[in-house]
Amino acid sequence: MNNFLKKYSFLVVIIFCLAVFLLVRGSEPELRVDNSKIKEVYLAGERISVDLALSNEEHAQGLSGRTNLSPNEGLLFVFENPGRYYFWMKGMNFPIDIIWITEDMKVSYIKENALPTDFLETFGPDSDSKYVLEVVAGFSVEHGLKVGDRVVLPF
Repeated sequence: MNNFLKKYSFLVVIIFCLAVFLLVRGSEPELRVDNSKIKEVYLAGERISVDLALSNEEHAQGLSGRTNLSPNEGLLFVFENPGRYYFWMKGMNFPIDIIWITEDMKVSYIKENALPTDFLETFGPDSDSKYVLEVVAGFSVEHGLKVGDRVVLPF
């Protein structure tokens, strides 16, 4: 038995150290991204300067009350968790394209040319999104945006 311990004790120590390393490494805190630092979004080969809607109040307000939106400007809704988020045009003064984006940064749904007169309708996908981007109407068609396109949020 003594010979067995001498022969395999080094191997046992290595396995023990590896197990401790994996346990400690697995308990590291998850890296969280500070969404409040997002200033622009890249999609369809275009850079869009964005304002952010982070709180429930900002989500409810959206672009309501504004009189216009310039090309290559938008409002990015950032949600705490992925979910099914539906939008309507209450209080809007101009048409927009609404783009839903998944947590893995792909376009999942596009509502083109949502009109202020559509305020009684709601729009949204039957799948989860983490972000929603509102841009000037016609952006999606003009830039050939389609479901599955990649979106980049530089941090």
